[in-house]
Amino acid sequence: MNKLRILVADDHEIVRHGLIALIKGHPDWEVCAESKNGSDAVRKAKELKPDVAILDIGMPVLNGFEATRQILRNNPNVKVLILTIADNDEVVRQVLDAGARGFLLKSDAARDLVTAVEAMQHNRTFFTSRVAKMVLAGYLGKAHASSKPELTLPSLTPREREIVQLVAEGRSSKEVACHLNLSVKTAETHRSNIMRKLGLHSVSELVLYAVRNNIIQVTTGLTTPSAEGVTAAESLPEHVSF
Repeated sequence: MNKLRILVADDHEIVRHGLIALIKGHPDWEVCAESKNGSDAVRKAKELKPDVAILDIGMPVLNGFEATRQILRNNPNVKVLILTIADNDEVVRQVLDAGARGFLLKSDAARDLVTAVEAMQHNRTFFTSRVAKMVLAGYLGKAHASSKPELTLPSLTPREREIVQLVAEGRSSKEVACHLNLSVKTAETHRSNIMRKLGLHSVSELVLYAVRNNIIQVTTGLTTPSAEGVTAAESLPEHVSF
């Protein structure tokens, strides 16, 4: 039987190597590629066609949301498992909207990664109990209906989202142009058009927009589950696969 081929993408080397070690402990799985940013993950996924892609949300150059969209656009058969340090409502909505089949908190990875990948292997989904309850309750439809006006991300094209992330990460027009194979003038034109489209007047406002829309993440450290989170999960096991 062919081994399950897995791509692992996380910008933190110690996390990436930890995930790889867990995967290599399974005799029927192999890591076909590893990446430290979303753009490289997309390129390697297109070239190597893994069965499963494990992606961190907060990667540089291209975040996990957009990387998921591009990977699935190139190969809809890839099962994407998202890793994140937070499971707030907006992150959950964007993970599911991007097309991921699984959602795993980094704090639970050591315990649940193997189970999550096994679910992907058997064409099932894997969610924490909180996320599963949202899905079972038809959360996505409700979330779209009540989206905040500031979440205007869908108005941007994939290329524009890439540029927003690169600029918000502090990259110069020359660096943006080099990464996207554009002229510096074209990169600057794109940035000006994006600012105008979003009604923004400074790079600091663009950074704030990127943070609010989960294009980039501000890491403040892991938090322990709140009492509310425990209560919400009481009627379901710690994770749900279906």
